[in-house]
Amino acid sequence: MRYDTRAERAKLRAVKAFISLAILLASPVLLVAGAPIRRRYLSHVYRDDAPQILDKEGGQASAHYFVVTHPLLGWLCWPTETLARLIGRRG
Repeated sequence: MRYDTRAERAKLRAVKAFISLAILLASPVLLVAGAPIRRRYLSHVYRDDAPQILDKEGGQASAHYFVVTHPLLGWLCWPTETLARLIGRRG
């Protein structure tokens, strides 16, 4: 997604708003099972044959970039990630 013109910036704002809405709608699931979902999503986005999520030279940013860097996703996945770490230390 390139953001040079005014219309493209409007699309960028719409994508960010949609991502926020999608994360809020998925928040009950993320609170219960956020760590495995986030881990699986990150492994999908950062796999070897995947396209880059951010290309600074070309001025391109993927929608995945905004999902990965969204603070709400991290906050909602924090409880299950902490619980998974605690269980991992005991086992």
